[in-house]
Amino acid sequence: MNIKIFKTASFFGLLAIIFGAFGAHSLKQLLSVDQLNSFETGVKYQMYHALFLLLIGVNNHVEIKTKKIIYWLVVIGILFFSGSIYLLSTMSISNINFKPIGFMTPIGGLLLILGWSLLFLHFIKKKQ
Repeated sequence: MNIKIFKTASFFGLLAIIFGAFGAHSLKQLLSVDQLNSFETGVKYQMYHALFLLLIGVNNHVEIKTKKIIYWLVVIGILFFSGSIYLLSTMSISNINFKPIGFMTPIGGLLLILGWSLLFLHFIKKKQ
């Protein structure tokens, strides 16, 4: 399970760096300040959670079952939260109306919160 977590975390981290550079250099001229800020929020949260996955992967105090649940909450959370923000913030240049998927952003955020909450509860329940 840990190698799967490491691969996924590395991939999400790599994409966050690419998307961040793309936003800073290519989208700066094409998006409004608000759109660019939204795009950057997606990048930041993607990177935060790529690092969170790495933390989960190297942590020997978290059982495999808990790691799997956290892994899926975070992966789907990143895809929904950051993915929907990327699409919504670039609608003006793609000319595609992504507003119908706007509901995915808060669902993704909730999944990310649940991933962190599960880790927190795991450590609260864990015996010293």
